[in-house]
Parts: sequence; C-alpha cells; structure tokens
Amino acid sequence: MPPKSAVLLPLYIYPLPGAWEPLHRSIADNPNLQFIIILNPHNGPGASSLPDEDYSREIPKLTSQPNVITVGYVRIDYCKRNLTEVFRDVAKYTGWSKDNAKSGLGVHGVFLDETPNLYSASKASYLDTVSQYIKASAGLLGDRLVIHNPGTVPDPELAKPGPDITTVVEESFVNYQSVALQQRLRSLLRYKRDKCAYMVHSVPEAKMQSLVQELRHRGAYLFVTDLCSDYYCSFGPGWKRFIEAMQN
Repeated sequence: MPPKSAVLLPLYIYPLPGAWEPLHRSIADNPNLQFIIILNPHNGPGASSLPDEDYSREIPKLTSQPNVITVGYVRIDYCKRNLTEVFRDVAKYTGWSKDNAKSGLGVHGVFLDETPNLYSASKASYLDTVSQYIKASAGLLGDRLVIHNPGTVPDPELAKPGPDITTVVEESFVNYQSVALQQRLRSLLRYKRDKCAYMVHSVPEAKMQSLVQELRHRGAYLFVTDLCSDYYCSFGPGWKRFIEAMQN
C-alpha cells in the first residue's frame, strides 16, 4: 500500500449555499484523511478586511474540523509583484483571526501562486523575504505554512532552504506522462516526498485510482481531477473517486 498523502485542494468555488457540500461530506466521512484547503475569495483575500457573508458562513465549517488546515491564496507574478502588495494580502489573512479570534476564519499559512522555477539571486531573495514575513505573521495559525506553486520542478538552488511545500507538477494527465516532464522530475527534483505536491487534471476515469496510488509514493500532498477545464471551480464527477483513492 502506498504511503498516506493529504489532499491539497485549490477551493476556488464561490460558497453559495450548498456549493461546498461535497467537500464538507468528504471531510466528515474521512476523519483520517488530512485536507489542506486553499481559500481564494477574490484572486487573493479581496478588497475588504474580512471575507463576505458567504465565505464567513462556510469557512468556520471547515476550520472546525480536526482534519482540515486552511491557507490563503496570494499571487506573486513570478516575483514581479510589488512586495508591499504581497504583504498587504498576507496581512489581510492574518487579520481574519487576529481581529476575530472566535470567528473560525483563521488560516494556517499562505499558498504563493506563480512562484518562479528558474533561479536568480534576486528571485531567491524575494521569496526568502516573503517567507520570513509569513513566518513572522502572528495572526496566522499553526505552523504558518509557506506553499510555493511554480507548477513545475524549480531549479535546485530554489530548494535551499525552500518552502514547507512546493507544487512540483501542475499539469494535465497527458503532460504529466510525457517523457520531458518525467525526465525533469528525475534530473532536477531536490525536494523530499514530504515537501512535494502534485496537481493533475484531465485524468481519465479508468486511470484515477492507479495515478493517485503512484502519486502517493511521490508526494505528500495531492489534487487529482477528471475535469478538463475550470479544474478548481467545481468538484467534478471524479471528486468522490479521488477521495476514495486517497483512502485506499
């Protein structure tokens, strides 16, 4: 049996009443399965200091569960985004719990999207500065996770000291199987399994079980879907199959 992995879910579905119900059911029905859920109210935390009433209603249902960790989405545009703007987004997530201790809105870290895969000294310095800011943000909960999403294997120099988790694959099933991608994983991957995340979309129904079993050997954090577009905006018919494969 492959080792256990956690679900790393980009939850970019607006929480109209009932919209997150498949997730709530999966969390409740699988108490031994860890869920790390990426919250993204408006391409980040949004303009307001707190999430709107729909998010404020649904997020506490997630954070009340012992097998759930939430992180906030922040885009950094491959280290081109102004650091002041990045810090402002992080500070808003910090404020969700810092100023509302009993609300259940707190997050346990930050998912940094559009991180670079090509090394330069300036990019490494930028990433280190952001990581230090996140780790020092008192309003964040738990270990104050730092998750990078280059979507591909970064240059080895970016693995030192590196974030807590890195998404080393964010690809379609066909591209994941390609010779070029597999060669990159073999030649450049410098992260241990417990720091690796894989996100694979457009997975045929017949391949879901075997792919998840394979990826559990490679990464401690996974998201696999049969959806071929808008992968993070609905659960899709394969959601239940993915959760079952994570448990078996």
